[in-house]
Amino acid sequence: MELNEILQERYSCRAFASEPVEQSVLADVFALAQRTPSWCNTQPWQVHLLSGEARASLSKALVESVLAGQGGSDFPLPDYVGASDDRRKVAGFGLYQALEIAREDKLARGAQMLKNFEFFGAPHVAVITTDAPLGFYGGVDCGGFVANLVNAAHAQGLGTCAQGAIAMQAPVVREFLDLPEDRLVVCAVSIGRPDASDPVNAFRTERAEAADVVTYLS
Repeated sequence: MELNEILQERYSCRAFASEPVEQSVLADVFALAQRTPSWCNTQPWQVHLLSGEARASLSKALVESVLAGQGGSDFPLPDYVGASDDRRKVAGFGLYQALEIAREDKLARGAQMLKNFEFFGAPHVAVITTDAPLGFYGGVDCGGFVANLVNAAHAQGLGTCAQGAIAMQAPVVREFLDLPEDRLVVCAVSIGRPDASDPVNAFRTERAEAADVVTYLS
């Protein structure tokens, strides 16, 4: 598969088949993602790949924490303003519209939100952490790793969903994985084969034109 095909076709999968992915396929995907460039080649990302009972146990702990109104993040929460806020709303409304969930249906919206913490049924979830002393730039490098990870997975016919929501439950993740203080929770990536029968996987977000974000100077 050509790179332009991967970038055009890849999407955030929100419904997965339950069957696990072969270990050899996962190993190939992570080997490719490991080629990600980083600041001074620091390679700050570390990955915990959870499957089976480990994945189920983390999901249970996350859901319980969310329902109890608990949480917390290792990074400051984003402040959505201007175009960022507009794009966030369009994506959110579009997703619920694709699922035929009315805006006023708080029960259905809440149930869909909880699926984040069930990893949308994916058989595998990768938790990405960074070196705390590297600060902002460690997070930037982890973002590059996640981008390469999801694209490498798509090239293997896998679905992925990068989930910042998991980082909003950093205390649960930290305790579950017994993370040292110098590791910060960046996000999670759910991985598996897409459930093509679920209408949520027909939903696509839009991208701004390159002309909207690139300024050419000479």
